[in-house]
Amino acid sequence: MNYDQVLTRSESSVLATNKVIRNTYILLSMTLLVSAAMAGLSMMMNVSPGVSLGMSIGALVLLMFVLPRFENSSGGIVVVFLVAGMLGFGLGPILNYYLNMSNGSQIVGTALGGTGVIFFALSGYALKTRKDFSFMGGFLLAGMIVIFGAVILNLFMNIPALSLTISAAVILIMSALILYKTSEIIHGGETNYISATIDLYLAIYNIFTSLLHLLGALAGED
Repeated sequence: MNYDQVLTRSESSVLATNKVIRNTYILLSMTLLVSAAMAGLSMMMNVSPGVSLGMSIGALVLLMFVLPRFENSSGGIVVVFLVAGMLGFGLGPILNYYLNMSNGSQIVGTALGGTGVIFFALSGYALKTRKDFSFMGGFLLAGMIVIFGAVILNLFMNIPALSLTISAAVILIMSALILYKTSEIIHGGETNYISATIDLYLAIYNIFTSLLHLLGALAGED
């Protein structure tokens, strides 16, 4: 293989990676806007917490059983928007709950700003340094299993301290996921911008809701 062929392949790989990055962040921005719009609609309608739970379950079903069948086609984009819309709509009762606190606007604003800072700082760091964070794969899997087990345990024990610990752990794991997924895109491990988008969206969503829980607790009103 001569030098020109190697150079051509290298340039092609860089272009493909840049395309995945561009498409991922464009789709991610659009899903966040849809999610925010649906959250606003849900708040105005003052839907019940039961609706929030139903939307979360519906989104989970789409993620587990529908998205894998369509993530390599344009149909996957539709599913991503449906998931973002349902989760956003489900945020309405949660946001109304915190906004009804005496310092609710500050709590929600701080959680939103903190989520933005975490995401842009971590994704920007990964994009700029181009470090390989693939070693985090095992840590993420183990962390998610531990968190899942802790959530199940707390459903029966209802320990406030454990609940706060879970929220802090979720923020840590989702932050690591942002580094891991961004690194995968950069180094060619993730070539599907639809699956990359949904992973980053879920990381942002979980960081935001976990920050709400922690800040509400620190304010002494959660």
